[in-house]
Amino acid sequence: MKFLNISLALLGGVAIGAALGVFFAPDKGENTRCRVMKYIKKHGYDVPKHKIDAIVKEIESEIATQP
Repeated sequence: MKFLNISLALLGGVAIGAALGVFFAPDKGENTRCRVMKYIKKHGYDVPKHKIDAIVKEIESEIATQP
C-alpha cells in the first residue's frame, strides 16, 4: 500500500513538472498553446481553441491574485 502511494505521488509529480515545464518554456504562449492543442488532437481529443484560451486566462488571473 505504501509503495503504491509513493509510486502515484512520483507519477503525479512528474506529470505536474512536465506540464509546468511546457507552460513556462521560453516560447511564446500562443505557440505553446498551439503545440499543446496539436498534441491533444493527435491523441484523439478535440478541444476548441476558445476553451484553451479560457483556461489560460483563468490561470493568469489566479496567478495575478496570488500575494
